[in-house]
Amino acid sequence: MKNSKRPTTVQQIAEYAKVSLGTVSHVLNGTVSVSETRRKRVQDAIEALGYQRNQLARGLRRNSTTMLGMLIPDIGNPFFPGIVRGAEDIAYKHGYRLALCNTDDDADKEISYLNDLRSFLPAGLLIIPAVGSMLMKNIRHSDVITFVDRCPAGWDGDFVMADNEGGAYQAGRHLLELGHRRIAVITGPRHLGNVATRLAGFRRALAEANVKLDSGYIQEARFNTNSGYIAAIRLLQMLPRPTAIFASNDLLAAGALSAAHNLGMRCPEDISIVGFDDLEFVEHTAPPLTTVHQSGYQIGETACRILLERINDSTRPPVRAILPTEIKIRSSTMRPITPKKSTRAGADRFR
Repeated sequence: MKNSKRPTTVQQIAEYAKVSLGTVSHVLNGTVSVSETRRKRVQDAIEALGYQRNQLARGLRRNSTTMLGMLIPDIGNPFFPGIVRGAEDIAYKHGYRLALCNTDDDADKEISYLNDLRSFLPAGLLIIPAVGSMLMKNIRHSDVITFVDRCPAGWDGDFVMADNEGGAYQAGRHLLELGHRRIAVITGPRHLGNVATRLAGFRRALAEANVKLDSGYIQEARFNTNSGYIAAIRLLQMLPRPTAIFASNDLLAAGALSAAHNLGMRCPEDISIVGFDDLEFVEHTAPPLTTVHQSGYQIGETACRILLERINDSTRPPVRAILPTEIKIRSSTMRPITPKKSTRAGADRFR
């Protein structure tokens, strides 16, 4: 029968198991091999006494715990939970626990959470910076950090992200091969590194085909559906109207699909739309969305592996991992339809 009172030290375990304190310590920490007989006696004592390890107290002795901290900008964005899941699976497999903080893309909240996490002596930190992040001014030499998905300017340590430039280039090539020449872009906040590289990749594709990307056809937005809707409304009311839109993430693309529908336009007949992320829901939009696939799970998994390697060896060279992307062609894109000439006023309402 379990003792209802939890022991405060390992001495009670040692007395119960009739072994030395050192033997209990070796079993708990796995530092030295212990005979199977003694190991079983210690484990039986732990079970009988209902002992639970105080990770924070252990961390204070070692100046580090087996906890990893993770900061993400928006738990409501369906791309980020995949990253968290990938990181958590690797952390758990290697005996670490992941503490998650959602910053709401608020730079002040991000700093507050960073300081809170430090008080728990995490072994390392996985960080997806907020929009307007001030982290680079607040990083300490003692911080063990891997940046994920977004890499702040001036960071020369470990980071992991998808091939944003290459993925956007594929999106541009796809629209060009279909015959589109009036192509618009809805970007995220343009000071973010991944947004800038996506725009650069898309520009590169158009430049190779001698297609100009008009500045008016570039609309900046927040990474959410409503912001994508507003930006798309502006684009779809322009003259001449673009025949295709590349949205820098799938939430923006979903907003563009909704905008086209509300303006009485058909996708892809009147407007082709391409997204970026390949979130699960985009296979079920009307029509299913052509998009650039990046694996959030793989990003999180890779980032956590790199962080654990850094924890084990602080002298290794920085790792800058760029993971591959792939365009998934579905039904939201097609060749632009050339309007038929008509003598009736207003016959071509989308000209």
